Amino acid sequence: MKHAPFVLLSAVVFWMAGPPAAAQQSAASTPMNALASRPTQEMGGTNDADRPALQHRDARYRLCASDVITVTFPLTPEFDQTISVQPDGFVSLAGAGSIRLQGMTIQESIEAIRSAYAGILHDPIITIELKDFNKPYFIVGGEVNKPGKFDLRGTTTATQAVAMAGNFKESAKHSQVLLFRRVNDDWYQVTPLNLKRILQGHDVNEDVEVRSGDMLYVPQNLISKVKKFIPSSGMGAYYQLHE
Repeated sequence: MKHAPFVLLSAVVFWMAGPPAAAQQSAASTPMNALASRPTQEMGGTNDADRPALQHRDARYRLCASDVITVTFPLTPEFDQTISVQPDGFVSLAGAGSIRLQGMTIQESIEAIRSAYAGILHDPIITIELKDFNKPYFIVGGEVNKPGKFDLRGTTTATQAVAMAGNFKESAKHSQVLLFRRVNDDWYQVTPLNLKRILQGHDVNEDVEVRSGDMLYVPQNLISKVKKFIPSSGMGAYYQLHE
């Protein structure tokens, strides 16, 4: 007990002095970018430079082709109209021509329509109501009995989605189901799912929840290498390659 103050003081001095000089020199001689990338490389992951930017999960809805909106002018009701977003993303406004609204939020669409009527109306008040829109859906393909597109109504897990698609065929490799999830307009994230173990009662917490736009692909054979991210343009080729 007589030496306790000295031990405590020594520990404090050592902590204030920092790591030994050899450790400092080793850390200083290692480039920061190498340190940052080391865990990713060791795990066989994707470098940050190659990783696509993720979309915010709770982002506001953006208009798509075939959406129907009602545009209301409270002070000038003669301009009220219900319009559809055309396949090319444009809408036709009464007396103001065509403007592109696809990809815009409701608030952004209001500003775009206000600008389109700037030569006709002075700072008009505009409201937009989304009357009809693309319903949430998911797709199941590959070795299932009823592949196709399904409405997403409420919470649905991957195993439930496969059940809705008529369950696995005998030829299905259900230990390596692939989940394709869009992360932005150009990229999909690919996640292998072992639904065989989940259906056997193991790892049931890993039965992921399906989101709108997800695609589940059930292969016939084991896929030796799965890329974590693939471009949207490569989806068709990816299916053909692994069938």
